[in-house]
Order: sequence, then structure tokens, then C-alpha cells
Amino acid sequence: MLSRRHFLASLTLLAKPPQPNLVIFLSDDHGLLDSSVYGAKDAATPNTQRLANEGMVFTQAFVASPSCAPSRAALLTALYPARNGAEANHTRPRADLRKLPSFLKELGYETAAFGKVSHYRYTADYGFDTFAHDTFHDPEAVSSALDFLAKRNSSKPLALFVGSNWPHVPWPTKHADYPNLTLPAKSVPTAETREARAQYLAAISNMDNELGKVYDAVKAKFGDNMVFLHTSDHGAQWPFGKWNLYDTGIRTPLIVSWPGVIRAGQRTNAMVQWIDILPTLVDLAGGPAPQGLDGRSFAPVLRGRTKHHRREILTTHSGDGDWNVFPIRAVRTPEWKYIRNLHSELQHSTHTNRDSTAAGYKYWQSWERAAESDPKARALVEAFKRRPAEELYDLRKDPDELVNLAADPRHARTLAQLKARLDAWMKETGDAQKLFGKPLPRDAEARPLR
Repeated sequence: MLSRRHFLASLTLLAKPPQPNLVIFLSDDHGLLDSSVYGAKDAATPNTQRLANEGMVFTQAFVASPSCAPSRAALLTALYPARNGAEANHTRPRADLRKLPSFLKELGYETAAFGKVSHYRYTADYGFDTFAHDTFHDPEAVSSALDFLAKRNSSKPLALFVGSNWPHVPWPTKHADYPNLTLPAKSVPTAETREARAQYLAAISNMDNELGKVYDAVKAKFGDNMVFLHTSDHGAQWPFGKWNLYDTGIRTPLIVSWPGVIRAGQRTNAMVQWIDILPTLVDLAGGPAPQGLDGRSFAPVLRGRTKHHRREILTTHSGDGDWNVFPIRAVRTPEWKYIRNLHSELQHSTHTNRDSTAAGYKYWQSWERAAESDPKARALVEAFKRRPAEELYDLRKDPDELVNLAADPRHARTLAQLKARLDAWMKETGDAQKLFGKPLPRDAEARPLR
């Protein structure tokens, strides 16, 4: 006969909900506004919309850095780039750091990663039980994940990470017709620009199809005992997107479905960041809050216990080889964005204007041709290549970050407050402000690197 103590203990075990299976689907180079869920008029994303209809949509989700390797390292360590060591693109976090799979395996989870979850060929560094197809634009990644799922027979809860390569370049050349195509605010509306944009939208459709396949498969496998989280590593490879700290670079989709916990069709303005995903998953798995990390769990938002999370977002960009030697830091609140260009004496450049083999180079050339006679095009090309030391934007009146208010005396107090906060954060994280790669002088001719 059970004692009262053992009887109560057994009731506690029976009452404890099962650990949910965790499914994380990552898109690549996919800005927040490039989805019908967030108001995009041209992007066909029915599966993303289906996920949104069944879960919670975050309207204020941000990455730690708008470049592939640093962003994903921040996701998998919950540390800012200056603290985990992966600052420039194509770099790794320190080997001694504990990574996300370790936390979940300690809680009894099997962990698996297919496709671009970490940066290319870096997945082995993170300690997943299973991983495959983490090479550049590997077409077998999603099908391999689905095959793994179909054959899996285990009583352990699963943490499954699936990384799509879409809509990363190269984009598909075949696409739908868009007679009234909407371009990003900071674009020169040439025929070449519209063609590139249409190709990017085709890449988004590919991503959405893959998301739909994974979502259907895990629903069939796990039923309601599942958390499905979809997000992207940063914005599109567009002149003011990826590699930039404007919202088009750092603000990304984040949609979470959790049957039985999240009511269908929810939207939240809670500010969250990619460094928060690791502690959130640990929280959902039933683990204690990890100590010593920059991220913190936003599970209370998912559970409906609060509508708030962060009061500010701090972001960093350090560079991408010799293509992009232009370090930037920023702090963003719901109302304001302050950007510091650490080396404004240098010229800002990316693959877009320095890779003659890339599709983006073709439309960039059309921008420069337009700039010869069109003052608006000239101003935009100059804004891309030559940046001031400081930028300040009133996001309530200027969400596209078009009017720099840093020199406006009416906003001197706001500027000073944000500068002080950024200084403190850089000190807290041990930001050495290192310059990676070979700089391009501000007034030099930006010759193609290939």
C-alpha cells in the first residue's frame, strides 16, 4: 500500500504535462515584411499564414546580428557576438561555450538538425545528436528531415531544427508576373530591380512550400504535443537589408504555434531577440533558467502571462570578409533607433555592389546608371555607400528610416540617452570594435572583388 507521501508524489508525476516536441524552422535572408502575415502584398506565403492562424505572431522580433554566421551563433549560444566570439561572418563561437543542444539533451531530448541551422559546415561544432546537409543550398535538407522523422521510433521528446536555404541567393530565375510589384522603400525602381525582386519572391515561395511540408509532417507525427517555431536569421540580401542595422536587416518574422497553450490567431508587440530563443526552449522543455546568458525566456509571453519582454534591442554588425568592412552598432526602442557607424571614414559596400557574378550586381549597376541623371537615385546610392558617424530615426513617424535626425538639436536629449546606453552595452559585452577585412576608403572606386 502506498504511503501518503508516495501517493502525492505519483499524483504530481501524473499531473505533470509531457515535454513538448520542439520544432524550429529557419528561413534564410528573409525579412519580416516579406510575408503575407506581415502585410506583404506580393509574397505568396499560404503555409506561413496557416501557421500564423494557428499560433502567435511576433511583430517585434530581432536578430543579434544581420549576417548568417554571427546570427546563428547567437541563436545557439544565447550570447551576443562580442561575447561568443563569432562577430564577423564565417566565424565560429568559442569552443568552450555551452551550446543549445547540450541544454536540451540534459533535459532528455534527442536533438537533430537538417540544413542551414548553424552556418555552412559548422553544425558539427554544436553537438546535435544527428545532423545532415548543412552545405550551401543543399537541396536534400528538408526531404532528409522528413525521412528522418518518418523513420524515427523513440520515446524521447525531439528537438528538431530544419534550416531552409531559401530565400538566400541565388534566387530562382522563373517567377510569377507582378504587374504592380511593390519594392522596398529604399529602392531605385528600375526594370532590373523589379526583376530581382520578382526572383526573390519566387525564393520566398520555395521557403513557404518547405515550411508547409515540415509543418504537416510534424503535426502528423506529434499531434498537439508540439511547439513549432518559425523565424529567420536576418533580412533580405538587398542594399539596406542584410549586413545593415536598419529594421530591414535586423527585424525578422517569428511565429509560434503551441496547441492547447497559445490561442489561435494571436499577435504580440512584445520585443524579443534571437538570443532569447535558447532560454525559451529550455523553459518550454521544463528546465531551469540558464545562468550567465544574454538571452532570457519569452515563454511567459507565449503562455499569455505578460504582453512585454524587452524594452530595447541591441545589435551589432562587424563585416563579411573584404566584401563588407563596415562595423556598425545600434540600439532600438519601440520608438527610436540610434545607429553608430564605427568607421564612417570608410565606404560601405556589400556583395551587391562588389560581386559582378551575383544577380544583385546587375540591378545595382542599373541604380548607378539611374543616379547619373536622377537626383533621388543619386541620393540613395550615396546613402548606401557613404554613411555618417551617427544616425537617429523616429520610428513612429519614419518606420522606413529615411530621415536622419542625429544633427537635429530638438532630439539632442534622446540622442545622448541612446548613445549612453549603447556605450554601456559595448562595455558590458567586451566589444573590442575590431575591424575585420581590408577597408575600402570612403571615396575610393568600389571595384568588384570578382
